[in-house]
Amino acid sequence: MGFGEGRFDRGPRQMHKVTCSDCGAETEVPFKPTEGRAVYCRDCYQKHKKY
Repeated sequence: MGFGEGRFDRGPRQMHKVTCSDCGAETEVPFKPTEGRAVYCRDCYQKHKKY
């Protein structure tokens, strides 16, 4: 297998609809949310992101 072969052959990402834990906006995330953990929209994620 050469460099980079087969790395991105999973097809399009499955998006999951969620409600932002901070502002309540509906958004989509590229992962299945874990029950009991906060999920944020893009704007709120930037506010909560640790540098």
